[in-house]
This record gives sequence, structure tokens and C-alpha cells, in this order.
Amino acid sequence: MTIEVDPEWWKTMFDEFYLLTDARSVCDDKITEREVDIICQLLPIRPNDRILDLCGGQGRHSLELSRRGITGCTLVDYSNFLLNRARSSARQHNYPLDCIRADARCTGIASQIFDHALIMGNSLGYLTDPSADIEILIETKRLLRHGGWILIDLADAEAVRNKFKPEAWHEIGEDILVCRRRQLTADRVSVRELLLSKQRGLVRDRTYSIRFYESGEITELLCGVGFKGVSVIKDFSPHGDRMDYGFMSHRMIVMAQKGGEE
Repeated sequence: MTIEVDPEWWKTMFDEFYLLTDARSVCDDKITEREVDIICQLLPIRPNDRILDLCGGQGRHSLELSRRGITGCTLVDYSNFLLNRARSSARQHNYPLDCIRADARCTGIASQIFDHALIMGNSLGYLTDPSADIEILIETKRLLRHGGWILIDLADAEAVRNKFKPEAWHEIGEDILVCRRRQLTADRVSVRELLLSKQRGLVRDRTYSIRFYESGEITELLCGVGFKGVSVIKDFSPHGDRMDYGFMSHRMIVMAQKGGEE
């Protein structure tokens, strides 16, 4: 049976249940620290640089960068719930984190004010229109200063296809079970995700879909919108084991620079 997905699933998916079902990846401080270690190794970040955390959810990367003394982080996401979590965490630790609710295709932020832009956690490919990711990259390029860097963390389509599992499940604590059924097409994976409580029964039944890129495809996309010097690091994972972490397994990091000739 085909998994039917609302094209605008991403507008309502990222709530308290998302933080529960994906907690192994997005709510683990050690995972975030390892990811930020990689970011700081790859990007020439200085303490006063301005960093855009685009589609950054609850701001886990921005918050970790702030903890390390980076004072110019701006978090952009569409989810009010996740942004409120980020604001609360920033206030708790007295971090100077700007949080903005916006569509990544058109943020409304002034041009050329960021030194680096991060798009972490497979945040490209949510929209069904193939041109949407191009719009996001064009917007990111507009926001970067000349010579600024973009770093994208996304699933490797080749690895996803080679190691595809149509079904997966894992337990959360003593009560919650997360079950996922997946369907693979040429460039997308659609998922039906059931969140079950052993005491209360079905908690949530949702579907979503993500487009995947091979290294050559994302390189072509970045070059097509004017980024230079694209480099790809494959087989990246901050996890210490080979369990099935869904779209957070089999990842690659892609970097490119905005040219200074514009």
C-alpha cells in the first residue's frame, strides 16, 4: 500500500512528539557535541562570527556553539514549539541567541550579514517541489557575506538505497514504542510513523517524506546557485554504533563557499 503524505507535513510535524521519537539523535547532548566538534573543525569560526542555524529546530547546535563562546548565532525555524524551546534554553543559560520564525525559502533577514550558515539534520528535501531546495540555497547565499561558508548535513542517497530497511522500530523508556514503515522511490523516502503507548495505545499516526541527494547531485545544486569549492565528506555519523537511526544514519557533510565576485 502506498504511503500518502501531505505535501505540507513539515509545518506541523515538529512538536513535542518529534522530540520524543527522534530523541536518540536530536536530544542527546553528546551527539550534538560531536556534531559541533565537526562544524568547528571544518569551518574557520572566530568568536565574533555570525552564524545562521537554518531549519535549526530547538537550536541544539546554536546553543552548543553559544556554550563554546560564539556570541553571534541566529536560529531560524518554522516550528513555534521548537523555537520556544530554544528561547527558554537560551534564557536559562544567558546565551545571546536570536530566534526567528520563518520559511527557509524567504526569511526576511537582511542580506550579507552571516559569516557561516548551517543546515543540519537532513533539513533539505522536505518540500515536494524540487525547486524548493534551490530556493533555500539561493536564500542562504543571499544571507552570507562574500567568502562566507555553508555547511550542510544530510543523508547520503547512495547509502540509503544500499542499506534501505522498509520497517524499523525502537523503544523509548518503559512505555513508548516507535514503529516506522518506509517506501523508497527514485529520490525520496516516504514514512508512516506510529507512536504507541503500552498503556494508552496509539498516540500518533503521521506520515512524512524526504528527498535524498547523492554527493554529485548536491554538488551540482550548490554550483548551480553560485557556490564555489564544494567538498563532500561521506559516511559521517556522530553515533557510536550501527543501529538504525532512520534518516540520521548514513550521512554526509557538504561544504561550499560564497564567491567574492558578486
